[in-house]
Amino acid sequence: MLWVKRLSGFVSAAMVLIVLSPSLQSFPPAEAIRSSHHDSHLLRLRPDDSLNPFSFRKAPTFRNADKCSSADPSIRAPISVCDPNLVHVAITLDVEYLRGSIAAVHSILQHSLCPESVFFHFLVSENNLEALVRSTFPQLNFKVYYFDPAIVRDLISTSVRQALEQPLNYARNYLADLLETCVRRVIYLDSDLVVVDDIWKLWRTSLGSRTIGAPEYCHANFTKYFTASFWSNGHFSSAFSGRKPCYFNTGVMVMDLVKWRRAGYTKRIERWMEIQKSDRIYELGSLPPFLLVFAGHVAPIEHRWNQHGLGGDYVKGSCRDLHPGPVSLLHWSGSGKPWLRLDSKRPCPLDALWTPYDLYGHSQW
Repeated sequence: MLWVKRLSGFVSAAMVLIVLSPSLQSFPPAEAIRSSHHDSHLLRLRPDDSLNPFSFRKAPTFRNADKCSSADPSIRAPISVCDPNLVHVAITLDVEYLRGSIAAVHSILQHSLCPESVFFHFLVSENNLEALVRSTFPQLNFKVYYFDPAIVRDLISTSVRQALEQPLNYARNYLADLLETCVRRVIYLDSDLVVVDDIWKLWRTSLGSRTIGAPEYCHANFTKYFTASFWSNGHFSSAFSGRKPCYFNTGVMVMDLVKWRRAGYTKRIERWMEIQKSDRIYELGSLPPFLLVFAGHVAPIEHRWNQHGLGGDYVKGSCRDLHPGPVSLLHWSGSGKPWLRLDSKRPCPLDALWTPYDLYGHSQW
């Protein structure tokens, strides 16, 4: 009877999504995206390529709606990264999460009213991924930025899960340095999510006087993100004096890079990482330094923009249900990733909602 329960859970979850989020009922209007017929061509890497056996289908071509601000749609001129009309999105690319990153990009294009107005900033620590992205998304507006792992290698401490110790997890701390100074705002997204709404809605979020915006979860037990030695040390714990800190997930953030650069937040995060190396004040990877610097000073964003935790906990990766409410973004944070569970034939019910955006060569449509 276990399969019956799992099927029932999936149907229930799907019904919740359909009722609460109109964006999931269908793809954007026909006039928003004119897609070519699905191309069965597969991008296959050379046999000697370190990424083999990855293969990805070429994505359909997505075009702006007539209402999007653009010139003659029949003329595709090169887009400057400094174009003030662009929506800027930053995502990391690495071998382990490559399939997830490709699906995330695909989902953004699929649901965007103006997909040609989205500019992607890909953060990499390997030099052989640009051609793969270009072959999968031939008309994508993007730039690849190399993040040197040596920048943070000596600052990273051990975590509850080895994947959280990878240097590229910390690249988000350096976006203000890596991206062009003309890029004043960026949406940072993790690789294990899909967007099921128009990214422009998230982009236009007002940050007010804040530097970052993210969905906050003030009901969460905030103390658990730091060790007992942190809370018993008056000097350390006083970092939250005068604040009402709440947990937020750093996998979905809107960042004001002008304010970030002006305040030097990268150095502040690095300082807490240095303290961690000597005093062990937290256990969970790259999140706690962000909490130390920003918790209590975050512009709140609707929870619909981060339905997180679908990957389960950081140990077992067990199946999770959705939080109540509408959905604009599904996030498989935790140890369980949908592509791995699907390939192992042990998916969770909600993993089926990730599948339509998977461009991996052996997936089924």
